Amino acid sequence: MASVKAERAARTRQKLLLAAAEVFDEAGYEQAAVTQIVERAGFTLGALYFHFGSKQGVAKALMNAQSMTIEPHLQSTGLQRLVDITLVWADRVRRDPILRAGVRLAIEQGSHGMNDATSFEEWRELMRGHLEVARDSGELRDGVCPDRLARFVVGACTGIQVYSNLATEHTDLMERVCDMWGLLLPSVASEAVAHGILVGPVRVPRT
Repeated sequence: MASVKAERAARTRQKLLLAAAEVFDEAGYEQAAVTQIVERAGFTLGALYFHFGSKQGVAKALMNAQSMTIEPHLQSTGLQRLVDITLVWADRVRRDPILRAGVRLAIEQGSHGMNDATSFEEWRELMRGHLEVARDSGELRDGVCPDRLARFVVGACTGIQVYSNLATEHTDLMERVCDMWGLLLPSVASEAVAHGILVGPVRVPRT
């Protein structure tokens, strides 16, 4: 019985997240109302407050859900996995409302009275872990620090996303991410693997 309740609660939470993502994407954080979110999800205000506490709580949950929209789709390891994370991210920002809303909220949060770097730090930790695997496997050049490289990639992708959104509404985001790796890989990948790291839309699983 407990597992049934837990599964029901998880489904409710996910439906609320999806509805919130769609409403935030359409109206923006300031104009979005919790009543719009629960109406779209088909639940009560009580359900939203139970799972998230407030509108800001929903927004933070969306910001922190970004990596979980990407990681389950990947099978690669090490440096290739880091590249794949950014490529899948670039592809899914346009197609996944939860990821798109999380990215937008994380970038714009200062104007909404929030100052939470958790989502950025989670990306950094995730990428650092894969880069440590890459280092231990001899995939990185001597002197490349996994943590510094992870921090750089998070910052670079953040800036690329903002620029791409303003310039083309993300239609060229994949191209820009590929350009980033074309410039970066020769400086960080060891000679043994540099030519074997694949970059491009072909690396994105079609799910």
